Amino acid sequence: MSPTPLSSLYAPSLSLATDLYQLTMAYGYWKQGMQDREAVFHLYFRRPPFGGGYAVCAGLTYAVDWLQHLRFAEDDITYLGSLRGSQGAALFEPAFLEYLRTLAFSCDVEAIAEGTVVFANEPLLRIQGPLLQVQLLETALLTLVNFHTLITTKAARIREAAGTDQVLEFGLRRAQGLDGGLSASRAAYLGGADATSNVLAGQRFGIPVKGTHAHSWVMSFPDEYAAFSAYADAFPDDSVFLVDTYDTLEGVRQAIKVARELRARGHELGGIRLDSGDLAYLSREARALLDEAGFPATRIVASNDLDENLILSLKQQGARIDTWGVGTKLVTAHDQPALGGVYKLAALRKADDSGWDFTIKMSEQLAKTSIPGILQVRRYQTDKGEPRADLLYNTAAPDSLPPSPTIIDPLDATRRRLIRPEMAFRELLQPVFRRGKLVAELPALADSRAHAQREVQSLDPSIRRFLNPHVYPVGLEESLHTFRTNLILEKRARPL
Repeated sequence: MSPTPLSSLYAPSLSLATDLYQLTMAYGYWKQGMQDREAVFHLYFRRPPFGGGYAVCAGLTYAVDWLQHLRFAEDDITYLGSLRGSQGAALFEPAFLEYLRTLAFSCDVEAIAEGTVVFANEPLLRIQGPLLQVQLLETALLTLVNFHTLITTKAARIREAAGTDQVLEFGLRRAQGLDGGLSASRAAYLGGADATSNVLAGQRFGIPVKGTHAHSWVMSFPDEYAAFSAYADAFPDDSVFLVDTYDTLEGVRQAIKVARELRARGHELGGIRLDSGDLAYLSREARALLDEAGFPATRIVASNDLDENLILSLKQQGARIDTWGVGTKLVTAHDQPALGGVYKLAALRKADDSGWDFTIKMSEQLAKTSIPGILQVRRYQTDKGEPRADLLYNTAAPDSLPPSPTIIDPLDATRRRLIRPEMAFRELLQPVFRRGKLVAELPALADSRAHAQREVQSLDPSIRRFLNPHVYPVGLEESLHTFRTNLILEKRARPL
């Protein structure tokens, strides 16, 4: 199934999906005659989410579609013209609004493919083009990439905890609105969920849909036996009974009665679902009852505020669960509700067009100090494709990259690695747009999902572990590190 365009999910024009300060800055650039100066921005995050050792890049499909439809419609212009400043005057003058009316996206975009494992400080997107345009892109790109990357990473962690067990995404009722639920279902599938309960996501994205029934179904009948029998009549080959409405183990016994009747008619009970209580104990007891009754293939589905840590704990306790229904804590990224990605200016063409001014955002915290240059991410790997280290280098200074580069940790200059010249590598940032024209063919969601699972499994287990993961080596090429350090010293060289 081809990707569903963002524009078809919402509205013909999403150009106002931005913060006001992006537009006021754009107006300021236009007033100063700076609108066409070439600039480079990078989109990246400073630390992996959930205390983990990696993230899984996502959101590119939506970002591409948003960029392709970046046009200010007449109602957008009318609305902007209605805005007033603090003294009651129009916020934007008519000539600027006319400029926006004819604005056509003309930037170059390099991006890391959806489903690729990524690490702190690595540009997921590199945008190059007229300053006014690249500034206007910030909010929407961060919104799309931050959320999708966050939920995809959460799903990858849940997939890791579940192993080969089935994982179902059950989160729509607890999601942050219909739009958040739809995006979360797509991202969860990309990260490794096998199916979703979200029927709209199934329709729009081609994701398999799965579901059971609610407690209200059981409560609508005189007893559990009657409820299960009625459901089995409706779905003789696709029944999963929710057994914990009253007494869980008694519910299992009633499910077995109906399972026997189904078998007598040539059908098999698909599973039972546990949604409360001690899931480790109840699943073991339920498994024993099912096996003793001759139903070893009947699956046990568990839900109830699951996440990767609880799944791992239940498996360590010997829980006999085959399918994990994960909802709230997946689609809301319960333990970290935002990725914290940023979008920073890294290079600005000199006013006389004689070269680049490389820019840096300073902070008392080194972790918040940006990296100047027009960056590329080079991933060094084994012959089997297993990642070993990532190098950030400035493509505007290609002669500075030696055959055997030294990688320097941007937060600790004493942490260095020398790369052997024969080591294989790949460049992660690849062209997506050239002068505003799409030049990349985006893969289908299923292909990106398969890529994500290969990527995560290619990491060393020490990087994938949930508690105190090993830090994957990511660093600056030596001359870039030196340049950045000197730029920091230059900016801080102020007399007392």
